[in-house]
Amino acid sequence: MRHSDSLSLPKVAALQMVSVDQLPVNLVRAEALVSKAAAKGAKLAVLPENFALFGSKDIFKLAISEGKHGELQQFLSGLAKKYQITLVGGSIPLPADDGRVFATSLVYGADGVCLGAYRKIHLFDADVGDAQGSYRESESYAPGDAVAVFDSDIGRLGIGICYDLRFPELFRTMVDKGADIIVLPSAFTRQTGWAHWLPLLRARAIENQCLVVAANQGGIHDAKRQTSGGSVVIDSWGRVLAEAGLGEACVVAEFDREEQNALRRRMPVAQHRRI
Repeated sequence: MRHSDSLSLPKVAALQMVSVDQLPVNLVRAEALVSKAAAKGAKLAVLPENFALFGSKDIFKLAISEGKHGELQQFLSGLAKKYQITLVGGSIPLPADDGRVFATSLVYGADGVCLGAYRKIHLFDADVGDAQGSYRESESYAPGDAVAVFDSDIGRLGIGICYDLRFPELFRTMVDKGADIIVLPSAFTRQTGWAHWLPLLRARAIENQCLVVAANQGGIHDAKRQTSGGSVVIDSWGRVLAEAGLGEACVVAEFDREEQNALRRRMPVAQHRRI
């Protein structure tokens, strides 16, 4: 019998949004999803990339405002404390020294205290066969340069954002730093997401023997931007425990740490590395 048959296992939630270019609307929807996750018993919730503002050049204004006042940071801290949940705040823009912004994921404990921040390392500069056609994140965003792993009430979290998913060495480094849960706020394009999202996520879970909690955007944002949805929780064996389709969603599953540790003992992949 799997340990997940126990009622005492902690739960995690991937929160899927269809964010728009109106900040107040997105914040209302974000809180509703965090509230739903808490009501389902989740102790960890992950918001998607660009949850607060999607598809708008106002990211620069927002980044400057956040640098001075931190209203979004206060919002995320308040949600974590209000709903007594560890909250991965998707990504918000914070100012970089060169006039661009960092796509930054902030993690808050259930007491509302910030546990740490991760700046997206890999930027999506690619040509995709969709209505948008060309994506050049590096025109607006500066790359981060540090792997982020934080202790939380539910486990040791390693964080990536969206395009980071395609770079397995990043996640291997997270495991070297003790991660047992990987969280991935994202806004995958529909073209790339429907082709690669789930296979890549399952690979990251299997090769690193980690729980993966991936929160995606999932719908039509404007005439050119469509995202792929499929927010998901995957266990360390690569099993899909909970999965969304398109549209707003809150998917919840249990984290069986004992089972994950047992798998790592039976098949000590990390110890077998030769390169």
